[in-house]
Amino acid sequence: MFQYQQRNQYFAQIASGFEEIAKTELEHLGATNIIEAYRGMHFEASHEVLYRINYTARLIVRVLAPLVTFDCHSDNYLHQTALKQDWSQFMTVKDSFAIHAVVSNTPSLTHSQYAALKVKDAICDFFRKKESGRPSVDLQNPDLGIHLFIRNSRATISIDVSGGSLHRRGYRTVSVEAPMQETLGAAIIHLSGWAGERPLIDPMCGSGTLLCEAAMSYCRIPAGYLRKSQWGFERLPDFDSKVWKKVKADADAQIRPLPEGLLIGSDINRDAVRATRTNLNNLPGCKDRFQCLGKNVFDYPMIGNSDIVANPPYGVRLGDRESAEKLMKDFGDFLKQRCTGCTAYVYAGDRQLLKKVGLKPQWKKELNNGGLEGILGKIDLYASPKIAK
Repeated sequence: MFQYQQRNQYFAQIASGFEEIAKTELEHLGATNIIEAYRGMHFEASHEVLYRINYTARLIVRVLAPLVTFDCHSDNYLHQTALKQDWSQFMTVKDSFAIHAVVSNTPSLTHSQYAALKVKDAICDFFRKKESGRPSVDLQNPDLGIHLFIRNSRATISIDVSGGSLHRRGYRTVSVEAPMQETLGAAIIHLSGWAGERPLIDPMCGSGTLLCEAAMSYCRIPAGYLRKSQWGFERLPDFDSKVWKKVKADADAQIRPLPEGLLIGSDINRDAVRATRTNLNNLPGCKDRFQCLGKNVFDYPMIGNSDIVANPPYGVRLGDRESAEKLMKDFGDFLKQRCTGCTAYVYAGDRQLLKKVGLKPQWKKELNNGGLEGILGKIDLYASPKIAK
């Protein structure tokens, strides 16, 4: 029996800054005994809950099923421990696999790629002894994902039961430069508390990630609805296809159409507008039920009784620091002068840029975006918004 089977315990990888909201999401989806850990959370779940988390969770990067945890004092012991696992329960010689390794503070193993190589060799040795053949390695689209995590000489080998990162929703078939990661977009919508009571406007929409995540949230579209590849949990030896079909059917039955006029987007870049339209139209119940125009944010007339979300261009997306700072200042003036009665949620990939908006946020949340340490600010735009000091 593998480690995950002993207590139905799994591990959710979570981006920095998402801990609190991701824990709430796990609880809502039925996970129990949730324990925060380095880079994620351990949790317990039945088969039904495990499948539901993978299919519907919006804030989690990936779910792992640990096979074995052990003290790892040498590369040889790592190889021998990996060799002892029954890999035939997860794949055959005709399948492909890939290993992702993270190693830190372990004197006997200082390179993650070398550690991954030792596990790869062990898997190949296992199949050569058992079947006189070996599965192939495919780093781009493997049939089975395997994760190795070693910290302070303590190692865990796990199966990727998500079958790849959960941020890949499938709606983004067209993109522009430096798109926002889908899990970050979902976190911003979640933290905004937007639930469709009034319009949501993204005046610098890029490829439409924020609008798409808002549409998925309101329409109750499961995060994995458009996924075409196999789920990693389907390769577990205790996979229950009947339970999975029920979980999927129950979640899909909750989908509802998007009311017209609820989502509004625009961008000065016409390619971005086309990308947003295409991506939103990929979602069920959303086709042509939104507005998206080629427009400069500063050409908007007065906006009232709406929620505004924005990820203004910065850094590589804009070209230079001076231009980014000026855009943020001008955007702050726009919010103050033309958006009275609205609430704005502004995300800056550079924390210092949020200050350039010149308006005092009601709150700020640090959120990681693919390695960038950004920050989200909530700004209430009353008749006389508070000016940041």
